[in-house]
Amino acid sequence: MSSRASFIFLFLFSFLTSFRATAEIPNFVHHYCRNTTRYTATSIYSTNLKTLWSSLSSTNTSYSTGFQNATSGQAPDMITGLFLCRGDLSSEACRDCVSFSVTDIVARCQNQREATIYYDECMLRYSDRNIFSNLTLTEDYPMYNDYSVQAKDEERFKKLALTTMIETAIEAANSTRYFCTRKTKGVIELRELYVLVQCTPDLTREDCLFCLLQSINNLNFISIGSRYLFPSCNSRYELYPFYNDTQLLAPPPLASSSPPVSSALPPPPPPRKGGNSNVLAIAILVAIILALLLFIAGYCILTKRKQKASNNAPAFYGDDITTIDSLQLDYRTIQAATDDYSENNKIGRGGFGEVYKGTFLNGTEVAVKRLSKSSGQGETEFKNEVVVVAKLQHRNLVRLMGFSLQREERILVYEYVPNKSLDYFLFDPTKKGQLCWTRRYKIIEGIARGMLYLHQDSRLTIIHRDLKASNILLDAEMNPKIADFGMARIFGMDQTQENTNRIVGTYGYMSPEYAMHGQFSMKSDVYSFGVLVLEIITGRKNNSFYERDGAHNLVTYAWRLWTNKTELELVDPVIVDKCQKSEVVRCIHVGLLCVQEDPVERPTFSTILLMLTSNNVTLPVPQQPGFVIQAKPKKDLPDSNQSTMTRCAIRSVSDASVTDLYPR
Repeated sequence: MSSRASFIFLFLFSFLTSFRATAEIPNFVHHYCRNTTRYTATSIYSTNLKTLWSSLSSTNTSYSTGFQNATSGQAPDMITGLFLCRGDLSSEACRDCVSFSVTDIVARCQNQREATIYYDECMLRYSDRNIFSNLTLTEDYPMYNDYSVQAKDEERFKKLALTTMIETAIEAANSTRYFCTRKTKGVIELRELYVLVQCTPDLTREDCLFCLLQSINNLNFISIGSRYLFPSCNSRYELYPFYNDTQLLAPPPLASSSPPVSSALPPPPPPRKGGNSNVLAIAILVAIILALLLFIAGYCILTKRKQKASNNAPAFYGDDITTIDSLQLDYRTIQAATDDYSENNKIGRGGFGEVYKGTFLNGTEVAVKRLSKSSGQGETEFKNEVVVVAKLQHRNLVRLMGFSLQREERILVYEYVPNKSLDYFLFDPTKKGQLCWTRRYKIIEGIARGMLYLHQDSRLTIIHRDLKASNILLDAEMNPKIADFGMARIFGMDQTQENTNRIVGTYGYMSPEYAMHGQFSMKSDVYSFGVLVLEIITGRKNNSFYERDGAHNLVTYAWRLWTNKTELELVDPVIVDKCQKSEVVRCIHVGLLCVQEDPVERPTFSTILLMLTSNNVTLPVPQQPGFVIQAKPKKDLPDSNQSTMTRCAIRSVSDASVTDLYPR
């Protein structure tokens, strides 16, 4: 072998060897040691910990899912542990990271009974407490890049990054692995924005989404790169591909500083000028060939990923240009149909605008909602929301027929439902007689079916957050149709902030965890449904029971009658002699199960429907329900929804209806 060939061989060998050695060492990010109690090297806990490490890093362990948990020992020395690899890592890379972290965490947190360690590629965690399936929002760790977005781009960049992050979080929470990445065109010098979110797969879907939204809410969107770490989830965005998008090579990170820096975006190095030696020319040629091979491999991987993503993406991201065109209506046509929004055509007022009856030239009757001009949402986001809601089709949902944009005007056109809303009949002494028990039971069942569709059966998961009698419309046959859902973003509602800092809904229908702490889930809607069921049975508003026999509201009054075994006293006198008693009692039972204080104890809507339609299902015994104490409504306010809440003084509460969309 010639000396020149030997040199090239050694060059390539050393290059590939050093590249592999570097790739196998995970990039350390952060570690946490509890520093409260320690174990000794000869203790049972130490032995159990070694067994745990062996289990998590064993060659028999499956790394294909990127997640594994294990338990070692018995209480009080029992240990629970888990690892989570970044979702785009191969099994081999995941195994390498976990094996390294097992050694590293012992060195960094010597003799600690609880610790967590983070790398770019994986996370390892162990504790003497049970950490499985428990949402952990403590021990958080923020990181951001020292480079800030220029002031002129700050608002546009924040909006783009926040919207992209939320959409990615929604998609991740609805995926099987709780992991999602996304790339979108940026606003800074035409650079692309890369985002990644991930949860530990032992969480529930609701906990995963809640964790991700909390993480995203803490990101520093003034920086060109930021990440936020929780033990249960993490989120990150950068202006370069920091996961396995091999079309571009990530630049090297900046040296760590305080606060820590998640990434850097230095300018690309200037091209080196070499001599005319053949060795250098061959080396450059080899490097080019290697780069070309890497590019081809990366292109193949990216193509497969895009194909997979397109197969799993919600339908409205792909071919909805024609859908938008078919839904968009001429503003002047709507203006003429409502006689220029005449007061004579006004049929209602919602939290975000007034509703008018309209009649098109072909005789089609519609309900036109003219949204508040104070909406902060842009035209693109508005159209996206319209497409989402328009594709929700169920007999117990009000159908969106179209929309219009005219300067600041945001117009929604719904099917016209002639019999107004449920509260129009239910709470009127002269009209409630039209609601016999059979009809009321049919309404209860129809609402449950509509909510089941929103929560589970559609390709979206929609949490209504304002289910109440005035948002249930009745068609010509008195079938219920759920209204005011699906348009949260139209009103400038920031999903990561509004969910935690501002409670939106109606007094008396809000679940305790939502009213007091801003925590919402599908079980929040179940609580509201329980209150609504009790209202339908009694024919009275929830807060009309204030101080009646010492009860603060309908929920406490119903619970008192239930415990006294006099639950039939709850039934509306108009129907009490003409109803099927066993059916009514079963509905009361279901209503009380829906308003349990612990959300876990509340049934899902699939279970609720089964309870309502099958007498063969044994219902659990309800415990004392959760409720929010309300102050007495002011007499000068005709709408009972405007009553104050004594225990929620620190939060603002709106009478508006707000919905959150989670693409499935």
